[in-house]
Amino acid sequence: MFNIEEELKKLPQKPGVYIMKDQNDNVIYVGKAVILRNRVRQYFRKNNKTARIEKMVSLIDHFEYIVVSSEDEALILECNLIKKYRPRFNVLLKDDKTYPYIRIDVKADYPSIFMTRKLQNDGARYFGPYASAGSAKEMLAFIKERFQVRQCKHFKNQDRACLNYHIKKCLAPCMGYVSKEEYHKQIDQIMLLLEGKIDAIIKELNSEMMQYAREPRI
Repeated sequence: MFNIEEELKKLPQKPGVYIMKDQNDNVIYVGKAVILRNRVRQYFRKNNKTARIEKMVSLIDHFEYIVVSSEDEALILECNLIKKYRPRFNVLLKDDKTYPYIRIDVKADYPSIFMTRKLQNDGARYFGPYASAGSAKEMLAFIKERFQVRQCKHFKNQDRACLNYHIKKCLAPCMGYVSKEEYHKQIDQIMLLLEGKIDAIIKELNSEMMQYAREPRI
């Protein structure tokens, strides 16, 4: 028998994703944590929880968790599990709600990536739906941190590169600093990420962590 109090004591102090389930083994909530022990314990402590969270906690029969190497990896895994299970408590469900997607105009020479609630037959690639705007925005923030793609919605040639180029957040296609082929290599990697094919990304993150660990501290 699953003893929640005993299982809470076993939670590691590591980043990961937690999966809440009801007595029928249905996934009712998926979340990510920088420190699993601290985050999951909060649900079962007396504090100022919303009525929605109180209801969710009352239905939790058991939980599972997956330990990962970093907060970034937890974000990717959380997004993919939410898309897979569509847990009822990850969003406040409304009949008229339009769920967010991430849109990439693959036909463009230098595609931009942004969130939309309109699903159109326009030749672009749509990824989702995401359980909440917050999940979609977090994924977009991760993409913009990891890849140097343009962040302007309307592309046009410029007389000088914007700030994003100088802080290494964009390859400045508006200045002709990157070829279409090289730019699309990034887009291909991003689409693999959004499709849930994350092995290459996780390998890269682990490699970066090892590199940082080897660097001398000042």
